[in-house]
Amino acid sequence: MNLAALAVDFRARFGSAPRLFRAPGRINIIGEHTDYSEGFVLPAAIDRWCAVAAAPNGLGRLRVVSQTFGQEMEADLAHLVPRGDWADYVAGPAKTLLEAGVAVLGADLLIVSDVPVGAGVSSSAALQVAVTRALLALSGIEADGVQVARWTRASENQFVGMPCGIMDSFASANGIEGGALMLDCRSLRATPAALPRDASFLLVNSMVSHRLVGGEYRQRREDCEAAARTLGVPALRDVVDLSVALQQLDGDLVKRCRHVVTENARVGQAVSAMGAGDLAALGELMNQSHASLRDDMEVSLPVVDQLAAIAQATPGVHGARLMGGGFGGCVIALVDTAAVDAVQAAIVAAYGAVIGESPDAFACRAVAGASEVFQ
Repeated sequence: MNLAALAVDFRARFGSAPRLFRAPGRINIIGEHTDYSEGFVLPAAIDRWCAVAAAPNGLGRLRVVSQTFGQEMEADLAHLVPRGDWADYVAGPAKTLLEAGVAVLGADLLIVSDVPVGAGVSSSAALQVAVTRALLALSGIEADGVQVARWTRASENQFVGMPCGIMDSFASANGIEGGALMLDCRSLRATPAALPRDASFLLVNSMVSHRLVGGEYRQRREDCEAAARTLGVPALRDVVDLSVALQQLDGDLVKRCRHVVTENARVGQAVSAMGAGDLAALGELMNQSHASLRDDMEVSLPVVDQLAAIAQATPGVHGARLMGGGFGGCVIALVDTAAVDAVQAAIVAAYGAVIGESPDAFACRAVAGASEVFQ
């Protein structure tokens, strides 16, 4: 991503020198559909970025151009309302900050992103975190990454209408160079976790773009909340004895509870496996996670299951699973670093033959979270 070119484009468009901010997308090694049950997740920020060039305009308005979508919008800061498109991920952070008492200044924003949209790598969180960082800086306000994550989650929940947990925004705001974070989504305590040596994470896009604002994701969250109410616990992370809990539930709630409790356990086991350099154990945990997302959380699709199976059967792959909220998006595979190129080519060829087009795929590295970029 050429940030110098972004600054030049900003000057040509708005006639002033901008400040530059960027926020990364994220992978989640394991711990899916657990964050809104106040559970545990294991994300890492990755080297795909949303960048924002920004400057105050003195107009009390947002003037926004998205190079990614080839669109623009204007909105009065006093009258920010959802539009149902990408602009909500810009107006939402501004509205959230205003409601928190931040004196947000009118601003010009030029946005570009290479975080794949609809692939389950948190393009929306990267955009909101980058915009939040920009608006705070222009207003002379300092905030730590935890607070930024809280604000951006509130924006997505309340303005955009997506009932997500905090993992995506937290990882984008607080990622660490070269490592993952084991995040307790209740306390927001994040513990650095070393990534496995001699292994890389490969993302392969199913080419089914998911849109999670709709009802399926919301229903999964409501199922988990209903199960917790039935069990008399604050959230499913508080279930102590799974076998006893399952006897008190029926229907879909049995499956949702089983997924959350076992997935939380897999997060802790994955951290131990990474620390021991046990790629076989980590890969098997990822395979188990996919099966649970498919069978108990029921957020996979047949074509995504095919992609996961292809990846799991490819030499050089230790494990693979659906990543993100589901209903499309990417599969993440744990791959021997020395074999990444060969593995990627093999999976792309095999899955491409299934869907009739070549899927997007890339290996990624862990990076630090959102920041201002100084030229």
